[in-house]
Order: sequence, then C-alpha cells, then structure tokens
Amino acid sequence: MTRRTDLPTVEDVQLAIKELGETIGKPPTVLAVARRLGLANTTFRRNFPDLTANLQNPPSTTDSAADTAAVSRFDQLKRDHDKLRRDHHELAEHLGLAVANIQRLTLENHRLRQQLEAATRITHIAPKRRLR
Repeated sequence: MTRRTDLPTVEDVQLAIKELGETIGKPPTVLAVARRLGLANTTFRRNFPDLTANLQNPPSTTDSAADTAAVSRFDQLKRDHDKLRRDHHELAEHLGLAVANIQRLTLENHRLRQQLEAATRITHIAPKRRLR
C-alpha cells in the first residue's frame, strides 16, 4: 500500500506554475511542476487534469504568422530530424516485410514447380561436363 500524500490546493499549484514560468522564461512542463510540489507525475496528472491540460496546450496569444517566424532554425531542424527518423524506422519495417514476403513466395514457387513436375512426370537431364 502507498502512503497518502497531502495534496496542494489549486492556488498553490497555480503559484508554483507562475514561479517556474518566471524562473525559466517559458511555460513549465507538467513534470517540473509536479516535482516542485513534491508529487509524483501521475498523482499530479490524476488530481489536477485541468491544469495539466493547460500546461500541455497553453492558450495561444499570438497569431500563427508570428508563431512560424518565432520558431528557431534549431527547433525546425529538430522536428525535421525526428520526422525523418520516424519515416526511416517505418521504411525499414516495410523493407523487412517485403523481404519476408519475397522469401515466402520464392519457397512457395519452388514447391509448386516441384509438384507440377511430379504431376507431369518431367525428368531433368543433367548438363554435360566440359572436358579439358
């Protein structure tokens, strides 16, 4: 059994969010707020779902043109890199599946040819060896 943790009030949580935001200069993460309050991440998320949602999706105060201009080149490159990594992983999975299918079809083709030859009583003549 786990021990019961005394939960902070909503005002305490909002004050911690404000202090962390002023300290780091941007909206804090849910994990940072939970640590600041001495709570486990899941406990914080379970007991303060509205505040968690606000931290994950802060209300936008600027228009989309200003947002795209404010995105730094590093952030854009990082997103592109992450997307390429996901695409590479997905393509590698597809390639593995394609190889497995080719192998299965090759074996099935070989088996079917053997059955066809057995059914039509085809005999193979071995090629002549070259004499030197």
